[in-house]
Amino acid sequence: MQNITRLDNRLWEAADQLRTNSKLTSTEYCMPVLGLIFLRHAYNRFLIVKSEIEKSLPKRGGKPRPVKKNDFTRKAALFLQQKSQFDYLLNLPEDRDKGRAVIEAMDAIEQDYDSLRGILPKEYHIFDNDLLSRLLKIFNDQGLRNATGDVFGHIYQYFLDKFAAQGAIDNGEFFTPPSLVQTIVNVIEPDHGLVFDPACGSGGMFVQSSHFIERLGKKTHEAATFKGQEKTATTIKIAKMNLAVPGL
Repeated sequence: MQNITRLDNRLWEAADQLRTNSKLTSTEYCMPVLGLIFLRHAYNRFLIVKSEIEKSLPKRGGKPRPVKKNDFTRKAALFLQQKSQFDYLLNLPEDRDKGRAVIEAMDAIEQDYDSLRGILPKEYHIFDNDLLSRLLKIFNDQGLRNATGDVFGHIYQYFLDKFAAQGAIDNGEFFTPPSLVQTIVNVIEPDHGLVFDPACGSGGMFVQSSHFIERLGKKTHEAATFKGQEKTATTIKIAKMNLAVPGL
């Protein structure tokens, strides 16, 4: 946990330093940065699941067939077209319009998943190429590439907390501390059926419930259904992003 805390702090300090040196407010900066974390998180899970899928792919003429979107659906993971893969964005030529490329990455994911249409951040035109390139490199940190478990989920929540503390989104009205959410989950023990949160905010209750179910050796998408209610449009987008990568 100490190493994760150091990683949290290092990533936040690096990202916030770029915000400080730009002309962007915290409100302008918040959603695009969370979108980049979403892409990095989705790509990490994509690589893990792709490796699992390739082990059991049928072969024809000694060659396995290409992986398909349905293969990832069965594993409760997001399929990513090449243009949406984090390494593709990271390795674009220096003179390529990075903002346009990230927008195209988000568009491709929304085209593949109806539940995310109109949800993913698209404001990357506000970043100059240098700033966006540096942000992509921040979230390509070696500690993240080698991370195991739900490290990205933890970092995602950490950034939500920090942006909320800065008053980026209504003084953090959407954010309930993970320790409190964990306590509630441990009390209600949501191991099956319908899990409903009438003020779901960024979806932390659902994520923590999923962790509880998985610790019991069950598959969340088979054991439980999540339904939530939230009044703030921006927070709804954050919640759907938060739930999309783990397939909730």
